[in-house]
Amino acid sequence: MNGDEPKTLLEAVKHFADEQVCFGYMIGLKWPDGKITCPKCGGESIGRIPARRVLKCNKKSCQKQFSAKVGTIFEDSPLPLSSWFVAVWCIANAKNGISSCELARALGVTQKSAWFMLHRIRLAMRTPTFRKFTDVVESDETFIGGKAENMHARQRAKRILGRGGVGKSIVHGLLERTIGDKTSKVRASVVPNTERETLTQEIVRNVDPNAVVCTDAAASYAGLMARFVHRTIDHATAYVRGLVHVNGIENFWSLTKRMLRGTYVAVAPFHLQAYLDEEAFRFNERKDVDGGRFTTVMRGVLGKRITFRTLCAIDDAGFMGIS
Repeated sequence: MNGDEPKTLLEAVKHFADEQVCFGYMIGLKWPDGKITCPKCGGESIGRIPARRVLKCNKKSCQKQFSAKVGTIFEDSPLPLSSWFVAVWCIANAKNGISSCELARALGVTQKSAWFMLHRIRLAMRTPTFRKFTDVVESDETFIGGKAENMHARQRAKRILGRGGVGKSIVHGLLERTIGDKTSKVRASVVPNTERETLTQEIVRNVDPNAVVCTDAAASYAGLMARFVHRTIDHATAYVRGLVHVNGIENFWSLTKRMLRGTYVAVAPFHLQAYLDEEAFRFNERKDVDGGRFTTVMRGVLGKRITFRTLCAIDDAGFMGIS
């Protein structure tokens, strides 16, 4: 981050209040080498129309006019970049997230628009990587769904068909512990069940074979010994045995449920992965400063786009409260 870039929300609002500044920021973000290319023909002879903050391909056979928003999560949005940048800053740095109603009031847009904005930004916060977790890794799962005591009698009769996690979404998480200067990192994903094959596949896909895997005594982890150095802690007798525990990933579950209960209140299972990506991003980047987290999210806006139609294709499960 450059020394003249904003470090606080107030500085960010002032800095990005000028649309020309936002336009220049996007140009530098999309084309850091300074070679702007046409998204239609790939030509490098590009002119600018400053009054409209639009780029134009000078190739005779093309003449395409395009915005710096093209090919980003901001594409086709009528909202100014100044509003988008403030929204990115808010969600990246609010510990428990920011609701669409609160963002709508802050930006002067409708709740529907703010909700769509936040989901686009969550897409940018998703950071896929091929790096596998090493050293000591904790694995655990949790259930996210509505409390039976808070449901209407008809909903309770329809959804609560058993004990514990029946009817709830299942989330599996992995946490790579802090070792030396390396800060702990987490990955969380919605899984269809807690069967041995499902959880083993998640661990094999994300964890280095030489790592030590710590879990609770659930039967689903029984087969890990053949692939990893596997250590278990039985919560019926203890929660910590030396370095064997899963307290790190359970702390992340606590933060996640606090975000879901306190800020978002109810989440559709169809969208749950996006909220997990949001919380995982803030957890993994917690040692960075506000401006650094903003810059990291902005780097993730490139090459990603989601339409409102796709986002609203919610399955029949409907909305679920959080427990």
